[in-house]
Amino acid sequence: MPEQSPGSRPTLEAVAARAGVSRATASRVVNGGDGVRKPLVDKVLKAVEELGYIPNHAARTLVTRRTGAVAVVIAEPETRFFSDPFFSQQIRGISKELTAHDTQLVLLLVEGPGDFDRIARYLSGGHVDGALAFSLHTDDPVPAITRRAGIPAVYGGRPSCPADPGDQAVPYVDADNRGGARLAVRYLKDLGRRHIAHIGGPSDQTSAMDRLDGYRDVLLDVDPTLVAAGAFTVESGARAMAELLDRRPDLDAVFAANDLMASGALRVLRERGIAVPEQVALVGFDDMDSVASETDPPLTTIGQEIEEQGRLMARLLLRALDRDRTGSGDVPESVITPVTLVRRASA
Repeated sequence: MPEQSPGSRPTLEAVAARAGVSRATASRVVNGGDGVRKPLVDKVLKAVEELGYIPNHAARTLVTRRTGAVAVVIAEPETRFFSDPFFSQQIRGISKELTAHDTQLVLLLVEGPGDFDRIARYLSGGHVDGALAFSLHTDDPVPAITRRAGIPAVYGGRPSCPADPGDQAVPYVDADNRGGARLAVRYLKDLGRRHIAHIGGPSDQTSAMDRLDGYRDVLLDVDPTLVAAGAFTVESGARAMAELLDRRPDLDAVFAANDLMASGALRVLRERGIAVPEQVALVGFDDMDSVASETDPPLTTIGQEIEEQGRLMARLLLRALDRDRTGSGDVPESVITPVTLVRRASA
């Protein structure tokens, strides 16, 4: 048996010698290859443990054609990513699932249009096995980039109008946005509110449009003066609320398309001396603890399973990677997660 010099890193040859197998057999076991009998697998794994052998990542990649890494592409700039707790909750769910499967997470943010070329080169360069992409906008090239890179992908949120029929097969994970909006507006109507306004999200994101559609489903002939556009940020919610109050001082309820915009709206209502919920009832969407339970009064909102959505995205992608590797298994299907009304003091 080859001697290991003190302090040296154990080699694959030493593992093979300790297990009494050929180097090729040891390599197949260590790198996850097939076709090795279980007794030999057990011997090799025991030798790995005894010697403290750490597989060479580059060699493993050559054998398995897998990098053990997944890209998470967020089509938002750094300032939005770090200021919106929605992203951290979803990333937490993704990270937990990938970690449980010994897979690394590589985060890619989009600061501007020029970043798409960088992301395309990275995804096409064999650095990752697949991609998770969320916060997509209508004109985002990310779906086309992942398709050209030839890697499996899963989207967070329903993509809007794919430019290529091939995108239809890409699974996604989303909340029941339209149903949640209906739930919020029906609740406000049941409270006796008659002039219910809506602060919407970006018109180029399907989650915002689905929530606007749900609002319209319940109110039918919506007065356009009761609808104002926001951008899923606190500041945009405050601007939209001020705009609504200026043109419709008789409004008595607001459904905001996310909690951040609702918190901005609440700030403006307070500044104008309007009591919540006595004069204006307010409902948000997301139920992010760091926002909804910290406002004054605490925010009634539509709760969605943000962290679980991240887990599901990662799970679907891992399933797609296994299917690619083995050539068997079901094609992952899209998932719509349920939502609930979380009652607090703002409505």
